[in-house]
Amino acid sequence: MAEYGEWNRKGATLSDVTAKKEYGVSQAFIVKGIRAGKLEYRDGAIWGNPYLRVLRSQLEQYIAEELGADCLSSGKNQTELRKIKKEMADLKKRLDELQTRRTEIEKAITKSPTEPASAGDGAKARRA
Repeated sequence: MAEYGEWNRKGATLSDVTAKKEYGVSQAFIVKGIRAGKLEYRDGAIWGNPYLRVLRSQLEQYIAEELGADCLSSGKNQTELRKIKKEMADLKKRLDELQTRRTEIEKAITKSPTEPASAGDGAKARRA
């Protein structure tokens, strides 16, 4: 049985499609768990497309029971590796953008060697 408020907690639920991406399990595997009474679920629909929403904790426990703990950890590790690679690619892209902008600014600075007059010079000009 689910804990109180578990369905509302962020990250506590996932769809059957997300479960396939993260853990490599099929919808049939999830349905089998639901019929066996191991998984609680809720129906959902986005843009008219139905999906099953299950609790992550129950799904992980069910995967460990049916397929083994090493299969569960392998799926988690692959998902984490995918996220890390994506974040690294995003950071590399951002770094390239910043380096390009830095180069543009440095070129603009070297082209215009004129420097603005300091505040002290303006004050002297007003007194004269």
